Amino acid sequence: MVALVGGLVLFTGRVSTAPQAGAPTGGDAPFASGVGSAGAIPDISNMTPRERFDKLFDRIMKAAETGDGATVERFAPMALSAYEMLEDVDSDARYHAALIRLHTGDVDGAGALADTILKKQPGHLFGILVRGTIARFKQDQKALNQSYADFLAHYDAETKAKRPEYQAHPRALEQFLKDARAARGQS
Repeated sequence: MVALVGGLVLFTGRVSTAPQAGAPTGGDAPFASGVGSAGAIPDISNMTPRERFDKLFDRIMKAAETGDGATVERFAPMALSAYEMLEDVDSDARYHAALIRLHTGDVDGAGALADTILKKQPGHLFGILVRGTIARFKQDQKALNQSYADFLAHYDAETKAKRPEYQAHPRALEQFLKDARAARGQS
C-alpha cells in the first residue's frame, strides 16, 4: 500500500485549473488552510456536487502528498459520495475518482473506472495511466508493459487533442511518458 500511495503521489501532480465563477479561491478555498485534517469538516453544503468533488479531491491529494493517511481515509467517502451525485461525469472526474479509490486500496474500483474511461474514449491517456498504475501495484510486468505500449501509441494524437484534463495534470502524464519511454529503451 505504501508503494501504491507513493506512486500515486508521483502520478497525481496537478496544476490548478481556473476556478469556476463564484467559486472560492486562494485563502478562501475551504481546504486552503488545511482545515479539516485536525479540526471540523469544512462546510461544503453550498457547493455544487462538482465543486465539492473537486475540492475534496484536492484535499485528499494534498494529504496523500504529505503522507496523511488519516485525512485521506476521512475525506475519501465524502469525495466519492460527491462523485456519485455528479450529473455529468467526464474523464477527468473518473480519473480523480480512480485515484481516490487507489489511495484507499480499492484497486478493483479504480480498474473499473479506467475501463469506463477507455470505453467512452478509446486511447484516453488517463485510462491507460490508471491501468499502468494498477499493474505496477500488482507487480504485473506484462500488464505494465502493455500500458506503456498503449500510452506511447496514443500519446501524440491524444496530446494534440488538447483536452483540458490533460492540461490539468501535466506532471502525471509527463512522468508516465518518461517511464514508458525508459521501459521501451527510448529517451
